[in-house]
Amino acid sequence: MVTGANGYVASWLVKKLLDEGITVHAAVRDPKNDKKIAHLKEAAAQAKGEIKFFAGDLMKPGSYKAAMEGCELVYHTASPFTTTVKDPQKELIEPAVNGTENVLNSAKEVSSVKRVVVTSSCAAIYTDAIDTVNAPGGKLTEEVWNKTASLDYQPYSYSKTLAEKKAWEISKTQSQWDLVTINMSLVMGPPLNPHNTTSESFNILKQMGDGTLKSGAPKAGMGVVDVRDVAEAHFKAGFTPNAKGRYITSAHDSDLFSMSQTLRPKYGEQYPIPKSAIPKFLLLLIGPMVNKNLNRKFIRNNINIPWKADNSKIKRELGMNFRPLSETMNDSFQVLIDEKVLSPKK
Repeated sequence: MVTGANGYVASWLVKKLLDEGITVHAAVRDPKNDKKIAHLKEAAAQAKGEIKFFAGDLMKPGSYKAAMEGCELVYHTASPFTTTVKDPQKELIEPAVNGTENVLNSAKEVSSVKRVVVTSSCAAIYTDAIDTVNAPGGKLTEEVWNKTASLDYQPYSYSKTLAEKKAWEISKTQSQWDLVTINMSLVMGPPLNPHNTTSESFNILKQMGDGTLKSGAPKAGMGVVDVRDVAEAHFKAGFTPNAKGRYITSAHDSDLFSMSQTLRPKYGEQYPIPKSAIPKFLLLLIGPMVNKNLNRKFIRNNINIPWKADNSKIKRELGMNFRPLSETMNDSFQVLIDEKVLSPKK
């Protein structure tokens, strides 16, 4: 069973499960909205597995129970991903925490469930790139928890931290199923539903190609991973008997400027891909005026600060290999061109 089955990561996971011949109970907000689930029906039509749709609402206790019946494996991927909110408590914290609580409490009531895999985030491990530098050994590991986010600063990271803590808390109250979490960094890569180019990942990509960052991209340290690899990591976390605990799912220690440079060889002639990194002092001057998320604290803690995470656990225990960054970035950028979100310079 997969919650938020038509989401960016979940769609690729559902496809993988179907291709492996597995029956998938796909929980979505509205199973009647064909526009949102057509790509999953298409994936099922070409696969050995079978898909059944169910309605599920993060804020409604027990609403995933029907979808869970008869399933041994539950993937909880549904959670809001946005950094632009008016009311973080209502728009981020409540859906993330209550949703996790609702899904895992239902798993305690459905006797068929043996394992729950929760889509968490590296945001539950760190807030700013400086936290990775300050972590023991100078890089993030699965032992580290985010202690620097709050409702007022980086509330998205705060929501992911509270939601994952809630998952581990509930998991300790029972012995029927075990819990595994996938802690992924920034997810890039082509969406299975090509019309779904509204996510935060695509906003970043769009700015690299529409001229927003023409005068320079910030060297904001972050980890990056391909959406197809994240789906594979979820699959392995569900079907590897010895999988346990948290898994940092990040392929590359990178930054926004370096990410943009992987696009230059193929697209640099036709699109205004940034040619240089914007200096930190300049961002400190103009950043807060251009974008309210670019406040001085964020700039100090992330720009020109290297981001480092240890992904050896997932490679060792789940046998994960990751795609090259240029493949991820180029495949994503091409979708924006194909969908006419970006057009070449005249």
